[in-house]
Formats: sequence, C-alpha cells, structure tokens
Amino acid sequence: MAYDVTTLALVFAAVFAGGLVTGVTGFGYAIVATATLASLLEPRTAIVVVILPILAANLSLVGELDRAGIRSCVRRFWAFVAAGAVGTVAGMIALTRIPAAPLSVGLGLFTLGYVVLTQPWLDLPGQRRVESVCLVETHARKGLLGAAAGLVFGASNVGVQVVAYLRSLDLDHETFVGVVAMIFLGVGVVRVATAWVLGLYGSSSLLVVSAAAAIPGLVGVTAGKRLRPLITPRIRTAVVYTMLTVIGVRLAGTGLGGL
Repeated sequence: MAYDVTTLALVFAAVFAGGLVTGVTGFGYAIVATATLASLLEPRTAIVVVILPILAANLSLVGELDRAGIRSCVRRFWAFVAAGAVGTVAGMIALTRIPAAPLSVGLGLFTLGYVVLTQPWLDLPGQRRVESVCLVETHARKGLLGAAAGLVFGASNVGVQVVAYLRSLDLDHETFVGVVAMIFLGVGVVRVATAWVLGLYGSSSLLVVSAAAAIPGLVGVTAGKRLRPLITPRIRTAVVYTMLTVIGVRLAGTGLGGL
C-alpha cells in the first residue's frame, strides 16, 4: 500500500462515508467503509485499515445509552459479546490465510447477503422459522450466535449477523444504536490486539493510517447524527441499500475475474 495523497484521500473518504451512514442509521460503518475500500485497495488491507475507525465510531455511539442502559445491556448480551470475541480471533486467523481474489468474492457476497437479509421490503422464505429457532434469548443460544457472528466479522468486517439479531428484538432506535455500538466496541478492542499479534498491520505505518482514518470517521458519525432527524427512513434506507448493492456486485465481479 503506497501512502500517497490520493490513497489517503480515498481511505479518509471511505471511512467518512461509513461514519455518515452509521450516524444516520446506527449501523453500516464496517460494511460501507470496508466494501468501498476493498473495491479500490487490496481487500485484506481494507479490512485491517477500518478496524480502528470502527472502534472509535462505536465508542462515540455507545454514549447514546445511559448508565442504566449500559448495565442492562451488559447483563442481557454478555454471552453474545464474549463468544463474539472468541469467534473474531478465529476469523482474523483465517484472514491471514485467505488469498486476495477469494477474499474479494467473499466480501462482495457478504455485502449482497447483508442487503438481502436486512432489507425491510420483503420477508424471506423461512425467515420467521429461522428467527423462532435461532433468535431465542438464552445465554447458550446467544453464545452460539455470537461465535458465528464473530467468525464472519473477524474475517471480513461484515456484521450483518449482529444487526439482524438485534433487529429481531424490537429495540427502540436509540437503544438499538447503543447496543450495536456496545457489541462492536467490545469485539473491536479484541480485534486491534489480535491484528497486531498476527502481524496484519505489517508495519507501524499501516497502524498510523488506521488511527488517522478514525478522525474523518468520527466527523462522519457526528454529521450523520445531526442529519438523522432530517432524513426520512425511506430515503436513507433506499440510498444505503442501493449503494451497498452496487459495491457488492463490483467486489464479487472483481474477485471472480482474479480467480
């Protein structure tokens, strides 16, 4: 990765876009920023660069929960977060062994899968049956779901599983935003340490770029939070899903061309 002005501008623009989407909707930072960067840079580099910005953004958003809300969410979701951290480590180990082309295809398919699973317009065949079996609030079930979600998140930055799970619980929007942030914050701390131990940063320069990228990401989150009351849910949903569909198709197509 050459750290010229153009490359840095692309990185900062991608994380700003991810932060903007997250500030408005409460989720989507990782998938928007990672998918955008992976369509411009080597996919593994894109995934690693976005780790610190994700952590910083969620540290900002978790403030939407008050102290009582944080304690309640910790009691309710501790098993999910703990298992997710373990799964994340396994996913990041897998990341060190996946070639660039299959990784690009995987990111593209995960992005398109995210769109299909979280879009609000159509109920998927069997969706309610799966939710009735998988999304039961027991610590054991939360642990299994957390481990699976962490595995995918660690290898790809895609957190669709977390979002889909929390959406099924009918949380109000402010609580939903705060809980998503709390979960990704807890797992994010583990990811930073794991990436360093596994040598995914390669050199301190990539770590510096990742840390610097957190700043435009936070600016995007702040701007998105201010825009949130001004944008109707229908418009923000349509824009985000259209953008992700285009990016997902491009990633999958690029990866298939390199196989």
